[in-house]
Amino acid sequence: MGILNGKRGVIFGALDEQSIAWKVAEACVAEGAKITLTNAPVAMRFGEINKLAEKLDAEIIPADATSMDDLNNLFEKSMEILGGKLDFVLHSIGMSINVRKKREYTDLNHEWMQKSLDVSAISFHKVMQTLWKMDAMNDWGSIVALTYMAAQRTFPDYSEMAEAKALLESFARSFGYHFGTRNKVRVNTISQSPTMTTAGSGVKGFDGFFNYADKMSPLGNADAESCAAYCVSLFSDYTKMVTMQNLFHDGGFSNMGMNPAILED
Repeated sequence: MGILNGKRGVIFGALDEQSIAWKVAEACVAEGAKITLTNAPVAMRFGEINKLAEKLDAEIIPADATSMDDLNNLFEKSMEILGGKLDFVLHSIGMSINVRKKREYTDLNHEWMQKSLDVSAISFHKVMQTLWKMDAMNDWGSIVALTYMAAQRTFPDYSEMAEAKALLESFARSFGYHFGTRNKVRVNTISQSPTMTTAGSGVKGFDGFFNYADKMSPLGNADAESCAAYCVSLFSDYTKMVTMQNLFHDGGFSNMGMNPAILED
């Protein structure tokens, strides 16, 4: 349909073909946008993002999202490559050393926790602060971050990432006010279903919970492709008055109390 024709954007977090950011990048280009891709320098070793860049004719600019210098360089180069200010940015970044190392929530390493909060949430504020100071967003632009409803409800195995997502969502509301009043840029988060990604499948008991959420949700779990389509809609001009929202994209899971299908099992 070309609903992003003429728009320019930056996509954070495309790691491999399973990642939501990968699907978002493909969908944005298919809808007419020009993009740059970015991920942490350590992620470049996987080599997968190079395949995506070649497929989409998009340049890769490595950046540590916790480094203000890296972010300045990222957005400066992106505007040079794309030929102007940005219309959209996707933040799809999350990492917990405690989860990776299977530390119980009641016995977390707090230095690792601080790293988790910096990478998974504070980086979102750093991204927006850099965009703000550089005046890098076009009027009526759109900034989106991916989150999960553990920010509102308890999912014990999601561990400290729940707090990281709660902080992420708060940054969207707070910075959304400032961006909205200055130049009508909107800031939203998408609370996505459990999704079969490299990051998601690393959470303890993920397969069991994925199946549970799929049965609980009237529409079933939302997959990465449908999340990408939702992101495209939020980057488009069709959602110009939507901002400071946490938008549940989860097949109805977030409004369910109990599904009889679960009881039958």
